[in-house]
Amino acid sequence: MKKQKRDRFRSRWGFILACIGSAVGMGNIWLFPTRVSTCGGGAFLIPYLLFVFLIGSTGVIGEMSFGRATRCGPIDAFGTAGEKIGSRRLGQTIGLIPAVGSLAMAIGYTVVMGWIIKYMLDSFTGMVLTGDSVDDFWNRFLTMASPYGNNIFQAIALAAAIGILIFGISSGIEKANKVMMPLFFVLFAVLGIYISTRPGAAEGYRYIFHVDPAALANPKTWIYAMGQAFFSLSVAGNGTLIYGSYLSDEEDIPRSAARVALFDTVAALLAALVIIPAMATTGAKLNEGGPGLMFVFLPNLFASMPGGTIISVIFFVAVFFAGMTSLMNLYEAPIATVQEWFGWDRTASCCVIGAIGLVVSLLIQGIVSGWMDMLSIYVCPLGAGLAGIMFFWILGKKYVLHEVNKGREKPLGGWFYPLAKYGFCSICIIVLLAGILLGGIG
Repeated sequence: MKKQKRDRFRSRWGFILACIGSAVGMGNIWLFPTRVSTCGGGAFLIPYLLFVFLIGSTGVIGEMSFGRATRCGPIDAFGTAGEKIGSRRLGQTIGLIPAVGSLAMAIGYTVVMGWIIKYMLDSFTGMVLTGDSVDDFWNRFLTMASPYGNNIFQAIALAAAIGILIFGISSGIEKANKVMMPLFFVLFAVLGIYISTRPGAAEGYRYIFHVDPAALANPKTWIYAMGQAFFSLSVAGNGTLIYGSYLSDEEDIPRSAARVALFDTVAALLAALVIIPAMATTGAKLNEGGPGLMFVFLPNLFASMPGGTIISVIFFVAVFFAGMTSLMNLYEAPIATVQEWFGWDRTASCCVIGAIGLVVSLLIQGIVSGWMDMLSIYVCPLGAGLAGIMFFWILGKKYVLHEVNKGREKPLGGWFYPLAKYGFCSICIIVLLAGILLGGIG
């Protein structure tokens, strides 16, 4: 294993925008609005915001600090913790779980990005809005999502992500996120303003912020809010950790983590403020999440709205930016791992991982839904929980506080370590168990 000089983020906001890009993804767009709609509106937002605070102020800080402390990806970071218990090799073996999980998630996301690019391009021609019924929109999507039904656009998505990643952290990931993330927020804000002018939108706003006491008292509301916050903040022992490894010791990680949590929440709320009122304008109920919402029900809705073609273009371009920034983050952990372990240069590592991603993603097109469900239910919370145990439990309080407080003028209060050690790790366990029992909660 050959050590190489590591690239770095050049600016604080470049790092923050990259982390926001990794967190803002399909969960914000095709699941959060549905959770808000089906779990009591404001009754869902209350526990969701609570869990965003808890996870953002513990797990996100922990993964960023773990990466910066070890200056490597999850395998060697876990190996460092393994040395504390007398077996670096054991730690590295455990670190394979989040590393391989990141690659597997990236492969599944590649399929989804192929869909997004196809629909984005079709939005410019108006093709995405053609159909006489919801069944027509479903049939178009199912044809595209069938095995080998979208090979070209899937390959384009992967080539775009790998092409950016070849340029590295500062010249690739950082620059791309500085463009894509601001544009995402601007485009969704434009959509939100337009939707607010439509008759019936007010009913959607009332629903979003109305607190249903019965829903607030329902344990499932809290469990789904926990799962949504967990997956939305992108804690899985890989992406946030690897971005943290490219940080300087002068960076105030707790402050950066707070900004990531804030803007990720803003993105989720923007999606809800666009999608729920839009559905309300036609009297439709938002009881369908996942790909069906984005590729079937929303295009069907846009087709019935004045200026539907322009709205669909803005929507799918914004979704493309959100998806691409997440895809880059997911591929970065396995690319960095190949660089660390084999001493290959950046271009060779990107090409190898890209080739694996292309072949496997083409093979799983017909089963991508089950593929992603398996990863979100088992691998993501397991990876996050293992990272939490390695950092907070095995490396210990003195190590953790030293690393977390680097770059800060005022150290974190005494609340941080016990909340992270017991609170965050408990959340990981609950999310894993609840996901297994309920068949997925994020």
